[in-house]
Amino acid sequence: MTISAKVSRKPNFQFPLETEIKSILAARVDERRQAAGIVIGTIRGGKRNIIGYGRFSLTDARQPGGDTLFEIGSVTKVFTALVLTTMVRRGEVGLDEPVKDLLPSNVRIPCRAGQTIRLQDLATHTSGLPRMPGNFTVGESKDPYSSYTVDDLYNALSTQELPRDIGSKYEYSNLGMGLLGHALACRAGTAYETLVSDRILCPLGLTSTAIVLSDDMNARFTSGHDFELNTVDSWHLDESLAAAGALRSTADDQLTFLDAMLRPEKCRLTDAAADMLAVRRPTEILGIESGLGWLIDGRNGDDLVWHSGATAGYSSFVGFSREEAAGVVVLSNTANDISDIGRHLLNANAPLSPAPKFRAQIAIDQLRLHAYTGCYQLLPGVLAKVTTRNGRLFAQVTGEGNVEIYPESERAFFAKVVDAQVIFEANGDNVATSLTLHLNGQTFPGSRIND
Repeated sequence: MTISAKVSRKPNFQFPLETEIKSILAARVDERRQAAGIVIGTIRGGKRNIIGYGRFSLTDARQPGGDTLFEIGSVTKVFTALVLTTMVRRGEVGLDEPVKDLLPSNVRIPCRAGQTIRLQDLATHTSGLPRMPGNFTVGESKDPYSSYTVDDLYNALSTQELPRDIGSKYEYSNLGMGLLGHALACRAGTAYETLVSDRILCPLGLTSTAIVLSDDMNARFTSGHDFELNTVDSWHLDESLAAAGALRSTADDQLTFLDAMLRPEKCRLTDAAADMLAVRRPTEILGIESGLGWLIDGRNGDDLVWHSGATAGYSSFVGFSREEAAGVVVLSNTANDISDIGRHLLNANAPLSPAPKFRAQIAIDQLRLHAYTGCYQLLPGVLAKVTTRNGRLFAQVTGEGNVEIYPESERAFFAKVVDAQVIFEANGDNVATSLTLHLNGQTFPGSRIND
């Protein structure tokens, strides 16, 4: 793991010129073809600027702008955490309150060493719960979250065992944040979307942020695209996991949200917003902490506060620096990660991701491809599913899009649309027993669990 040294920020901070930002967008959309359309919004001292580039889709030439809606995926988690701190301020819940106290009495919540999971453990991803529920499967569904119900959530919790003490280690968990939002909605006696609307969206005037879209919002909702720019269906998260990633929003609304974080005197939720950064837990990367909902990166001289999101067809970033009084939102209608752009705009020392390395594709026997198909366990609740279709090999990580991978040797494969490589290990019969996924500089080994 590479740890970045602290780097002093430039004095008299300014965002890059609009021409420079447009050149970044042109590289992603036109040259690398890593997005159909991207919108970037910046704000400082209440002054905002929005730059849109590309198209709604390959068949819709409208250019996305500040009022275009995107799925914002896991940025939803920030809103869930803010709901938590508003409810704490009202005395409706406590950060140290066990989550089981908010749920029906017959729901079993896993415990360990005499400890029970508290609300702040869920909000900081230190509950010990895995990334995804053990009974969540993607299968062939194009909308895998829509059929995962509250009963499924309760069933997963009833059999879940915690691998470590609560609060001892950071592990990013959609399950944990989904459970948090559901529990808060139970305490409030309403649905999650209603709770977010009443506590966050209406007070801040975010009129184009929702889970269920009106006709007007749908007309402004851009199409989502997978890594290869194929149009994909939108995701619809059931109440069970809605708090982990169900919101859709615009750059205009997200800049209004950032303005509230940056200028407390303009925010009706001042204390609750500040509370999100008061609780901090270490993550697996030195210098990066988990607040309530937010990630806090202190490696470059100040606290860069941010969160990113990804669904099958969209990618998002929302972040701010209080020292620079600056905020950035980046929304893309394609699954490729764009969070590096957001961090770079907030700190020029944070590099942009390089163009994918050129790799040479070779021909390979079709029987060898079938020997690699199956499911591989990467992390608790996270699988890599390898399939073949029309003589081509595809890999899909739980909750992510299906990506074609191409052979550069008999056992080494690469993706063209994302920085990912897959290396297979095989037995004496040349049947794969495990794989190693190299993704965006990180390595994930996975053992085969079935065919």
